Amino acid sequence: MSTGPGPERSELGRILDRYLRFLTIERGLSQHSVAAYERDLGRYLEFLDARGVREPRAIGAEHPRAFVAWLREAPEEGGLGLAASSASRSASSVRSLHRFMDEEGLVDEDVAGELRAPKLPRRLPKALTIAEVQALLDAAGGDEPAQLRDRALLELLYATGARVSEAVSLDVDDVIERDFVRVRGKGDKQRIVPLGSFAREALDAYLVRARPLFAAKGAGSPRLFLGVRGGPLSRQSAGLVLERIAKRAGMPGRVSPHTLRHSFATHLMQGGADVRVVQELLGHASVSTTQIYTKVTVDALREMYATSHPRALKG
Repeated sequence: MSTGPGPERSELGRILDRYLRFLTIERGLSQHSVAAYERDLGRYLEFLDARGVREPRAIGAEHPRAFVAWLREAPEEGGLGLAASSASRSASSVRSLHRFMDEEGLVDEDVAGELRAPKLPRRLPKALTIAEVQALLDAAGGDEPAQLRDRALLELLYATGARVSEAVSLDVDDVIERDFVRVRGKGDKQRIVPLGSFAREALDAYLVRARPLFAAKGAGSPRLFLGVRGGPLSRQSAGLVLERIAKRAGMPGRVSPHTLRHSFATHLMQGGADVRVVQELLGHASVSTTQIYTKVTVDALREMYATSHPRALKG
């Protein structure tokens, strides 16, 4: 693990080698992840070395801040001009190195503890079209017990917008009068979400024809969704279910449980739902988080207008 001729001869270079070994041996990070740390921190040490900083106690709080600013600065101004995502990753690496030095007693204080990463641009969710959701649900069809469960799981995820962790944490008693589900979100905050007739029908089929068979093999779990051996369905297993069905539907790599949550919210907004209602259904603490879906809807309207209205564009 080399950090370059300059930094490696310094005390900081030796500390970096020690930290990379810590990441490999004690934290068990992959070779790829350790290489990313080495690249980011090697660049940081070169930055410090160019400023005559070669010992850990010589680093002040201004140095990590200046480093991150330099990463973002345009090349014509002497910086690297990195994207916010790359600079943010480097800032995280710098914070972790300083934390390590502090915990190992190599410095008097963690001068990077308050280092702020560049703000990342908010990415718009990638929602499926209604037709794509239908194709996905159709691919989950079948009369075998596991197929009935999988269809019920997908119908519930799309009908409620629940996070996959919330869905697999549901108990049978959380289905209220067949029409609603009681979802426990972040901070154990509960919300009541309607099911819809398609999800209700899929759940009824699963509860009557499949779940009793699974439950008979287990230890009497109250969880709504069970594995074939009778234990609670895990979040990872639910993700694999969706991955398998997405591949069957011809959409491999495009669909995750969160994709259905995004699609749920986007389709509600496109249908005219109030943003406050969508906020409540999603369990967002702040409406600002939900308002990202208004942008999705505006973009869809703009595209539809541009392609449909005879005087939208000059020919």
